[in-house]
Parts: sequence; structure tokens; C-alpha cells
Amino acid sequence: MASEAYPYIVFLSIVAIMIALSPFYLFSLVFFLLLIFVIYFFRDPDRTIPDGSDIVVAPADGKVTKVTKVNPDQVDSPSLISIFLSPLDVHINRSPIAGRISEVNYVKGRFVPATREDASLINEQNVITIENGSVKIIMKQIAGIIARRCVLWKKAGETVALGERLGLIKFSSRTDLILPTEYKVLVKVGDRLEGGVTIIGRKN
Repeated sequence: MASEAYPYIVFLSIVAIMIALSPFYLFSLVFFLLLIFVIYFFRDPDRTIPDGSDIVVAPADGKVTKVTKVNPDQVDSPSLISIFLSPLDVHINRSPIAGRISEVNYVKGRFVPATREDASLINEQNVITIENGSVKIIMKQIAGIIARRCVLWKKAGETVALGERLGLIKFSSRTDLILPTEYKVLVKVGDRLEGGVTIIGRKN
């Protein structure tokens, strides 16, 4: 379980116990249910990461909502893959490739629904650039209407392994990935992904 869960667990546990000892003890059930949900939401399962220096793995669990070219009018345009994470998905983000985090940019923005077309442009987000030799992949942690914080455990200059944990986004959210032209996209809209496990791109 991610450490970010502990403040919520402590708070909800205290409130649930206090209400359970009061004349309104039946209402404590609401807080016990919220406590169970928080524990479930912040789960951090171990994953078996595939081998390969030519692959890109999913940076998050969730459903693919968009696969397109960043610039549709250009033949050599990078590809954009958008992944929507519901409150029931694992919210741990993982590194799509092995390499070095060359840049991290925090963008303070709005909190419109993560499924909106313009969410990747106007919502609060962390933009993370990971490089490995000549390969440069951009990953975005994008907050949603419920999610209010993008958490990144790494910083610029650090190296990461394929599928390594990078951070999480609290509650429903979205993760975007921009793949350079030398990678073939292996997923389509509607596919369900498992972060760090599902291979979503392979070098041509």
C-alpha cells in the first residue's frame, strides 16, 4: 500500500471509532466503508515486468481512451496514448521505459473531468520526460475532477528501470504517453491495461 494512504486511514479510523462510541454509532458504518475504500484505492501490488530493451510498458492501469497522432497532418508525428483511471483502478504510475528522467515540469491547472478532450492541456499535471540514448518519451500525470494531486516520487536526473514505480495520482485521473515515431503502438481504444506489465509499444 502506498504511504500516501496513511493520513486518510488514521483520520477515518479515529472518526469511525469516535462515532461508534457515540449514540449515533450506526453512522460509523459510513466511515468504516470509506476506510475500506481508501485501503483498496491505495493498494500497490507487485508486478512481473516483461523483459526487453525495445518495448514500452503501460505507465498505469486503466482503459485506453485515445490513440492518435499528436500532429495528424504530419506523417512522422509522435503517437499519443491516453489512459483513464477510474477510482477502482490501481493508481500507481510506472516508468514506461528504462532510462533517465531528464525533465519534470509541474503545470498548475484546472480540474475538469479527465475524460475531456482538453484535459491534457488545461488540467493540473506533471510532465515527465524519460530518455534512453536517442529515445525520448513523455509521460503526463493528469489530475481529474476528483483527483486533486499528482504525486511524483522521482526527480529530474534520477535513473529508472522499466516498470519501476514513479508515483501516483489520487483518485480518478488520467495518464498520457507520447511515443516517438520509431515505436509501433500495440494497443487500441477500449483496451484494458496493467501498469508495468502490458506492452503498449515496440520499437520498429
